[in-house]
Amino acid sequence: FRSKQWYQRRVAITAGGDKAEYSCEAGSPKFYALCAFGGLLSCGLTHTAVVPLDLVKCRIQVDPDKYKSLGNGFKVSVKEGGAKSLTLGWAPTLVGYSMQGVGKFGFYEAFKILYSNILGEENAYLYRTSMYLAASASAEFFADIFLCPMESVKVRIQTTPGWSTTLREGAPRIMKEEGIRGFYKGLVPLWSRQIPYTMMKFACFEKTVEFLYKYVVPKPRSDCSKSEQLVVTFVAGYIAGVFCAIVSHPADSIVSKLNASEGGSVVSAAKELGMAGMWKGLGPRIIMIGTLTALQWFIYDSVKVAFRLPRPPPPEMPESLKRKLAAQS
Repeated sequence: FRSKQWYQRRVAITAGGDKAEYSCEAGSPKFYALCAFGGLLSCGLTHTAVVPLDLVKCRIQVDPDKYKSLGNGFKVSVKEGGAKSLTLGWAPTLVGYSMQGVGKFGFYEAFKILYSNILGEENAYLYRTSMYLAASASAEFFADIFLCPMESVKVRIQTTPGWSTTLREGAPRIMKEEGIRGFYKGLVPLWSRQIPYTMMKFACFEKTVEFLYKYVVPKPRSDCSKSEQLVVTFVAGYIAGVFCAIVSHPADSIVSKLNASEGGSVVSAAKELGMAGMWKGLGPRIIMIGTLTALQWFIYDSVKVAFRLPRPPPPEMPESLKRKLAAQS
């Protein structure tokens, strides 16, 4: 048994066995490269699109006395810096989250196939949720290393009055003042935020898609058009995004606080925020992350459709396992 072959058999269920429909095989270099490209577009474009909301969210977390709510945060920000100030940090956001998307989605596909190969077909089905969690955590570990330098610049631009306002000024300034550590001092809390977030994002999405096709969508996935399948993708992505925001919010607040100033540590940032402070800005973040996650999955799946990549249907119990269970009963 090879997991790549199992993946291809799952795809053939939807394709009616016609492999000519696809531009490459699952697990091939082309497959991974195009998945990484889909991740680049899905994360880079969506995070850049919500920079104004992200800016206000970060300011609420760092200075809740000044930015009391989402509406007030927008009002104060525009009053002090004009409408243009709401776009502060767009460049490091675009670069950083594009790089993160490459690791998040491209590596997820690779680790999912790797771990399913280790488990075998029957165990990959029985323990698929654990496999989704392990694959997404592994992918995000590397994705955050790509993201962290740009995240440090972005938060500093958005939350430190009088600091540099562009990537080309901010990145050299951090290097000059703090060295390489300045770019990576937020890596551990970033892992604490992003790994649980991504585990929820992928596992919840996969299970929600499975649930929707089984209990909500009135016909099998193979009978759905590509546009109908993308609607299911968007809905499942939004549901996953809401849970993602809640799970990762305290760590997100610590990251914002830590990157907003020089020095400091995870412990000192957590103590300064307090338990209540760690949950400041949750409302805006639920809106932002729910929308982001839905759009990311929609864009990613659209790239797979556009490049005719293998898209397996929701998992079904292997015939060998069905026979074993029938024999036991």
